[in-house]
Amino acid sequence: MRLTKTQIIGLALLGAGSLALFLAILGAATRDGPGLLRVWFGWGDVVVVLSLFAGGTALLFAERMGWQVRWKAVLWAALVFLALLALSDMWGVVLGGSSSVAAQNAGTSLALTEDSSVGGVVGRAGVQMFGQALPQMMVWGALLTILAIGVGFLWQSLPGSWTDPPEALFAGAIAGLRDVAARATPSAWALAAGAWLAELWRNLRPSQDTMSGARRIPQPATQPPPRPSSSAAKQSPARKPPATVPQKPQPERKTAPKPEPKPASKPAAKPPVKPQPVAPRSNTLPPLDLLRADANHAGGSGPDVRQRAQTLKQVLADFGVPVEVVSIKEGPTVTQFGLEPGEVVRELRSGEVQRRRVSVHSIMRLSNDLALGLAADSIRIEAPVPGRAYVGVEVPNAAKTLVSLRSILESREFPGGGSPLVMALGRDVSGDPVVADLTRMPHLLIAGATGSGKSVCINAIISSFLMNNSPQNVRLLMVDPKMVELPAYNGIPHLLGPVITDTAQVTGALAWLTAHMDERYRAFSARGVRNITEYNRKVAKSRTSEPLPYIVLVIDELADLMMTAAFDIERQICRLAQMSRATGIHLVLATQRPSVDVITGLIKANFPARIAFAVTSQVDSRVVLDCPGAEKLLGRGDMLFMAPESAKLSRIQGCFVSDREIDSIARYWKAARDQAALEGSSDAEASTAPWASFVGQEEHDELLDRALQLLQTKKQVSTSLLQRQLRIGYPRAARLMEQLEEMDAVGPDEGGGRSREVLLSSGGQAEAL
Repeated sequence: MRLTKTQIIGLALLGAGSLALFLAILGAATRDGPGLLRVWFGWGDVVVVLSLFAGGTALLFAERMGWQVRWKAVLWAALVFLALLALSDMWGVVLGGSSSVAAQNAGTSLALTEDSSVGGVVGRAGVQMFGQALPQMMVWGALLTILAIGVGFLWQSLPGSWTDPPEALFAGAIAGLRDVAARATPSAWALAAGAWLAELWRNLRPSQDTMSGARRIPQPATQPPPRPSSSAAKQSPARKPPATVPQKPQPERKTAPKPEPKPASKPAAKPPVKPQPVAPRSNTLPPLDLLRADANHAGGSGPDVRQRAQTLKQVLADFGVPVEVVSIKEGPTVTQFGLEPGEVVRELRSGEVQRRRVSVHSIMRLSNDLALGLAADSIRIEAPVPGRAYVGVEVPNAAKTLVSLRSILESREFPGGGSPLVMALGRDVSGDPVVADLTRMPHLLIAGATGSGKSVCINAIISSFLMNNSPQNVRLLMVDPKMVELPAYNGIPHLLGPVITDTAQVTGALAWLTAHMDERYRAFSARGVRNITEYNRKVAKSRTSEPLPYIVLVIDELADLMMTAAFDIERQICRLAQMSRATGIHLVLATQRPSVDVITGLIKANFPARIAFAVTSQVDSRVVLDCPGAEKLLGRGDMLFMAPESAKLSRIQGCFVSDREIDSIARYWKAARDQAALEGSSDAEASTAPWASFVGQEEHDELLDRALQLLQTKKQVSTSLLQRQLRIGYPRAARLMEQLEEMDAVGPDEGGGRSREVLLSSGGQAEAL
C-alpha cells in the first residue's frame, strides 16, 4: 500500500507526539526539576502532546473518511496558542510565576531557570520580543490584539457545520437583547449597543457572493465547490475589495465510501466560501451593483452524495467491474465522481492466479446501467479526466444552482486590467469560475438546440465586454435576424451601428468589415507593425493618431443567413476568420441548426474554439465538436467548451444574465453617451452606420453584372434560374429580377411562376454595362 503525502505527514506527527509524550512523562517522573517539554512550553506541554496526536490521527485518516485538511486553520490555531503562552507569562504574578517584562524592567536576568515560567521558553521569548521595544502596558495591548486577530480568523477558517449552529444561537440572543432594549428603560441602551456591536461582527463574516479559487482553461480543476455561508452579503464589492485575507484553492477532496453507508450519517461539510480580492474598477466603467449576486443555495447533490457514490460502485461491481470512488467534485449542475479502475482476480485451472486491470471501455459501455441505477436522466463519462488517473462520471444534481455573471466577474480568475476581450463563461464541474480570452481563440462558434442557452451565453459574453471596456477599447457589430435578442443594446456607444435585423443588410455590413480589415493591414504595413497590439503601442508613444479599438462581430442566428445568401455569407465569413485576427477583428457566431449546410467545413476549419449546448442527436454533436457528448447535456446553460489549446472538452454551466441586468448595463452606457454628447466629446454615437454605404453595393457591382451576362445565352429567364445559376437565395434573386425589369432587360411578370422574356440584346447589354 503506497502512502500519500498527507498520510506521511500524519505518521510523522504521531511519531512527534509519541516523543513529546515520553518527554512529558519523563519530566513528571524525575524530581530533579521540570521536564524538557514543560521547560519549553510551560503549561502548554499538554496542549502540544494532544495536538500532535489529534493532528496526526486526522491526517492519517483524512482521505479515507473524506475530511478536508484546513492548513490555514492550523496556522491560526498555532498563532492563538503562542499568544496565550506569552500572555500567561505576562500574567505570571497572578499564576504564581514571574513576569518577563517586570523582570526586565527591574534589571533582572531573563535566563531560563529550573522553575521556568508559566509560558515556558516560547512564551517568555514572545514577551521579550515585544518588551525590548515597548513598555509593559503596550506589550499587553499588542499580545491581546494578536490573540483577537488569531481567534477571529480561526473562526472564519473553520467548517460551516461547526460555525453555523453557534452563529444561529448567537443571532437569536442578539434578537432577544434587541427586544429587551426596545421595551426597557433608558438604562438598557447599553445592552442595545452591545447587541449592535455583536451583529456588526457577524455581518463582517465573508458572504457567499464572493468566489473562491478559480482556474483557467484547460487546466484540470482540483478544488471542490464551496458551500456558501449562512450569512448574506452585506457589502458590495463593486467599489471596495473584501477586507479579509484571500483564500487559496483547497486541495481536491477524495472519498472512499464504506461498503455499507449509514443512512443517518452526515456527509463531510464543505468549506465556507472565502472572499477573493477584487481588482479596483475604473470610475468610467459600470459598477458591479448593476448585476445581481448569487442567491443562497444548498449546492451540489445534497446529503445523498455518499449514497450515490456507493450506488455507482455497487452497480459496476454487479457487472464484474470493480472500482473505487477516489474523488467527488460537486458543481452547480452535475457532480463528478472519480472512479479508479480496480483489478479482476481469476484463478486458472492450473491453480495460477491471474490479475487483470479493468479497462476503461468496460466502464463506458455501462453508462445506461449507471443511469438506471442512479435514477438519472442521463450521465456523461469522461475517460480519463485530463491530468488525473481516474474516470469521471458526471451525474446531474437533484437541485441545480444558478450561476450569476457577477460571481465570475468578482472572482480572482477574471483579470481586471488584462485583455479587453476576456469573457465569463460560467462554472465547471468543480464549481470553479471559467473565463476565456477571445483574442487567443480567435473566433468562437456556438451551437445548440432551441432553448438550450445560446442567446443567454451571447448576452453573457457581450455583458462581459461592456462591463470591462469603454467604447475606445471595444466596438461591436451585431446581427440578429430573430429581431428579439440583441436590439436591447441599441443606443450604447460601443455599437458601430444599430443592430442589424434585416438579412438584406448583412452582406453589405460584412463587405464593409472586410474593407476595414484591409485598411487596417495597410496602416500596419505603413508603420512596420504586425498586429493591433504593436500598432496601438507605437501610436501611444508617438501620439500621432488614435489607437484602434477591437471589433467583435456577433451573429445570433447563422442558419437564417445561410438560407438567404449562403455563397456570399460563407465566403465573407471565411475571409474574415482567416485574416482578421491580427487586425483585432473577432467573430462570435451562433446557430440553432448545427447541420453541415450551416456549419460547413470551411467555417469549422476557421473556428477552432466552439461551444456546444444540448443538441437533439449525436450527429449534430459530431458536426459541432467532431465527437459525441453534446446530446447528453441537460440544457438550460449546460455546455461543452472546446478550447483551441486543449484536446479535451470542458463541461461548464453557463452564466445567466437577466433582461433587467442587460437593461441596466445599456442604460448606464446610454447615459454616458448622452453626457459625452453634452460635453462635445467625440465619443458620441455616429448618426449613421459606417457600413450603410456598402448595403446593396456588392449586389449591384458583381451579381447584377453576372446576371446580365447570363441573359446573353437565354431567351427566357426566371427567378429560380437566377437562384441556381448565381448560387444565391431566393429573396436576393427576386430583387435582382426586379432590378433587371427596371433596366428593361426582362419583360414584366406574367404571374403563375412563368418565365420572363429576355428583352436585352447583345448590343443592349454592352450599353447597359
